[in-house]
Amino acid sequence: MAADPARAYKVPQSVLVVIHTPALEVLLIERADAPGFWQSVTGAKDTPDEPFERTAAREVREETGLDVEADGHALRDWGLENVYEIYPQWRHRYAPGITHNTEHVFGLCVPRARPVRLSPREHRDQVWLPWRDAVERCFSPSNAEAIAWLPRLGGIPRQ
Repeated sequence: MAADPARAYKVPQSVLVVIHTPALEVLLIERADAPGFWQSVTGAKDTPDEPFERTAAREVREETGLDVEADGHALRDWGLENVYEIYPQWRHRYAPGITHNTEHVFGLCVPRARPVRLSPREHRDQVWLPWRDAVERCFSPSNAEAIAWLPRLGGIPRQ
């Protein structure tokens, strides 16, 4: 059976999911292919027509083992999108000529900080940090900016 050419390249539409507690502790995970690069959960759509919410739920499950529908978990679409240039070292994953990605931002509030089950091919370590410290640790400016939104979102205690 021939490979599906539509699946050969990543879709340049992705999600960023900031996982946090009500006390604004944020989960960051360290990339396996780029030690020192800390981030929130990210991932591309499997197909261009996959809903962003489904992508977010799938990526959270794959990268952390968390279920967005579990008791006490609340996945929220923040209604924010970032368009950014794809880092040159990762452009080979996209079709020729693709240089930018559109990232849709979600938050996932979980009841408390706890260890998660990482996907070892994607991530090598995890840490829960107060939101200000998480902003400083992120390598991605769009990720840091999203985390900085946490205290301004309604329905979440301010600290």
